[in-house]
Amino acid sequence: MARPHLRLASEAPVLRSARPIIEMKGVSKTYRTRDGDVPSLKPIDFTITEGEFLVIVGPSGCGKSTLLKMVAGLLPPSTGEIRVEGRTIVKPHSDVGVVFQQPLLLPWRSVLANVMMPVEVKGLDKAHFGKRALDLLDMAGLADFAHKYPWQLSGGMQQRASICRALVHDPKIVLMDEPFGALDAMTREKMNVELQRIQRATGKTVLFITHSIPEAVFLADRVLVMSERPGTIAGVYEVDLDHPRTLDVMADPRFVALTQKIRQHFYAHGGID
Repeated sequence: MARPHLRLASEAPVLRSARPIIEMKGVSKTYRTRDGDVPSLKPIDFTITEGEFLVIVGPSGCGKSTLLKMVAGLLPPSTGEIRVEGRTIVKPHSDVGVVFQQPLLLPWRSVLANVMMPVEVKGLDKAHFGKRALDLLDMAGLADFAHKYPWQLSGGMQQRASICRALVHDPKIVLMDEPFGALDAMTREKMNVELQRIQRATGKTVLFITHSIPEAVFLADRVLVMSERPGTIAGVYEVDLDHPRTLDVMADPRFVALTQKIRQHFYAHGGID
C-alpha cells in the first residue's frame, strides 16, 4: 500500500509569513591571500521571511556561493552579522539543509540510506526520521526506488533524492547552489516544477542560486540580483505570479516582462555568465 503523501499546497496553501528567519546586517566577505585582500562581498543588509522562496542571480564570481556558505555557517563573515531565527550564526548549524549542483550520493548506499545520512550524522532517532525519509521519497515520486542504488536512477531522480536528503532532518532553511545546472533542459524544467511542489508542500524557506533568469522567475517569490564582484545587492524584484505554477506560466505576459526586465538589468551592468 502506498505511503501517505506529505500534505501538498493544493490541500493546504502555504502562506508566506512576515516573520524574518534570515537577517543579514552589514555582512561582507574579504578573502586573505598571499597577494593581498580579495573582496568578495560588499556589506549587505537583507531579510528573508519564513516560507519564502528567494532566488539569487548574478555574474560568476560575484559572491553568491560565498553568501550561501555564510548562511550555512561554513564561512564567517568579515564584517556584520547573520542571524537565523534570532540567533547569530558563528558555526555550522542544524537549521539548514544543503543541495549542491551534483547530487553527491554515495554509490554503495541505497537511495533510502543516502537520504538518511543527515539523521545518522546528527544522531537523530532513526525510527522517527526513517518514516519521514520514506514519506519524502514518496512525495518526490521515488517510493519505488528507495532500495535501489544511485547508479540505477536518472540524473533528475538522483537530484530529487538529494533534495529529500536535505529535508529529512526537518531544517527550517534549504540552501540550493545551482542544483539543476548539470541537467538537460527538459529535465531541468521538470525539476523546477517538482521543487516548487515540494517547497509548497513542506513550507520550507529556500535560498536558491542560479544563472538562469527564467528559472529564477519561475521559482521565486522574490529575485535578488547581485552586481559584479565584489558583489552587492543591485536590485530586488517581486514575482507577482500565482502558485502553484506550471510551465505554461512562462507564456504569461507578466513572466515575460519580468524576465526581460531582469535581463536588461544585466545588459546595462556588464552581463551575466
